[in-house]
Amino acid sequence: MNPPGDSPARLGPAQSVQSVDRALDLLAAVAASEQAPTVAELAARCAINRSTAWRLLATLEAHGMVERASASSGYRVGYGAVRLGAAADEASVVRRVRPVLEDLSTATGETVSLALVKTASLRYVDHISVIGASFAPWTEERVSLHSTSSGKIFLAWLSDAERGGALPSTLERFTDSTIIDGQALEAELAEARTLGYACCRGEDAALTNGVSAAVLDARRRPIAVVNIWGPERRIPTDRFPELGPAVVEMADRVAALLA
Repeated sequence: MNPPGDSPARLGPAQSVQSVDRALDLLAAVAASEQAPTVAELAARCAINRSTAWRLLATLEAHGMVERASASSGYRVGYGAVRLGAAADEASVVRRVRPVLEDLSTATGETVSLALVKTASLRYVDHISVIGASFAPWTEERVSLHSTSSGKIFLAWLSDAERGGALPSTLERFTDSTIIDGQALEAELAEARTLGYACCRGEDAALTNGVSAAVLDARRRPIAVVNIWGPERRIPTDRFPELGPAVVEMADRVAALLA
């Protein structure tokens, strides 16, 4: 409860605090950097006086939001920020992204879904079906990475070492079309990086196809995946060149919303 006389309506519109704005700008710049940036680099990037940047980074470091990179004078995201990110409410992401999914479903006339990255895996968190209630949604299910378009586009944007850690030593066959050869999978991932989207041709469930594009952060790392999928009769392979660019465009819109 607000103290007497301190209600939001009485206090008027909230004003931003400059020091907080600057600290958050610095944290975002650290998170967006491939290499650990120095104080001077961060100050220049965020248009902040170097001594001010130093004090703000020291405060962020004291709270675990950033930490010094080993063998470097640069900074990287600290465990405190990672802990906060893990505590984020998925429902808020779904609410923010849902209008984009609705636009994609309306434009294509097809079922769409959203999967979020969870460490080295994906989990579906939202789903808009045009097929009917009898078709079970995948929401809350984890994703098979090598046999789905969503899993393949996620793998495509990981490093070689990360892919090695995310995939099992033996790729399981789910249908006659499932890719279980490592070299064949790598070739498909390379094509997905070139196109910007990955395809599934009945590899996870027979007669079910899909196309997916990754939502990338400022470092070109996958944080989510947008998918179009459905029965082969609705999504034959000759629709992939039409649906692929559409899902890429929507993934870019989601990335802008989550930036």
